[in-house]
Amino acid sequence: MKIPRTKAIRNSVAAVSFAAIVALTGCSDQGAPSGASDGGGQKPAASDGGGAPAAGSDGGGQAMPEPDTSDVPDVVAEVNGEKISKDEFVTLYESTFQQASMQQQQSGQQLDQAELKKQVANQLVDNRLLLQASQDAGIEPTPEDVDATLEKIAKQNGLGSADEVVSALEQQGMSEKDVREDAASQFALTSYIEQEADIKEPSEEELKAQYDQLVQQQSQAGGQQSGGQQSEVPPFEDVKGQLADQAKSQQQNEAATKMAEDLRKKGDVTINL
Repeated sequence: MKIPRTKAIRNSVAAVSFAAIVALTGCSDQGAPSGASDGGGQKPAASDGGGAPAAGSDGGGQAMPEPDTSDVPDVVAEVNGEKISKDEFVTLYESTFQQASMQQQQSGQQLDQAELKKQVANQLVDNRLLLQASQDAGIEPTPEDVDATLEKIAKQNGLGSADEVVSALEQQGMSEKDVREDAASQFALTSYIEQEADIKEPSEEELKAQYDQLVQQQSQAGGQQSGGQQSEVPPFEDVKGQLADQAKSQQQNEAATKMAEDLRKKGDVTINL
């Protein structure tokens, strides 16, 4: 099973424009509840359903555009003296580009790589600012915190354990060390945002309103999955927990955006793109 690195770990929680992301996925880093997918079987906060087209194709024979990173400098940005490297940028940009190009081809629009590069660079800067702030706040993830984060990612992607997440990402070229370091960063970001922001549990009324909106969207879309099969929204009680997670994720994203804006004003940030 393929786990989008942008959403699974690299920016999974505070990608302040979480559109790519999401990284992390942004829009929201959350997808439609299981059983009410957009046709790709996407689950909240991570999975692409394992149905991504093969490289070079959009699934219908049309050639996919290729990401151009030839103009990316060795140091993409500097954040309070810390450098964001080209390698770090390219890792996130390529996975973000793949998701964005698939969406753009479905809509028939042209993908603006220059604009996408700016978005990814800004996302990396915002994440670095928030991570620095979490370190200043004394948040130090333990091995148990990392394991818990990977278990959560496993659950979001329909995997059985943290080890399966590590294995899946190793198959995509990440080492276990990188996976665990990214998971530690995700935990630190999430903890810092929850510590500094007023994240509230959504009320029953808010969740029902969110559910009704989902049902309406599904109805307007014709209730059809990509294979032409009828898609039905599961009962409210079955997706209530997922809707609550989505609501909290949206609050976190909004808080992260505001916090990163404030940190930029006080910090020393240079972007070289």
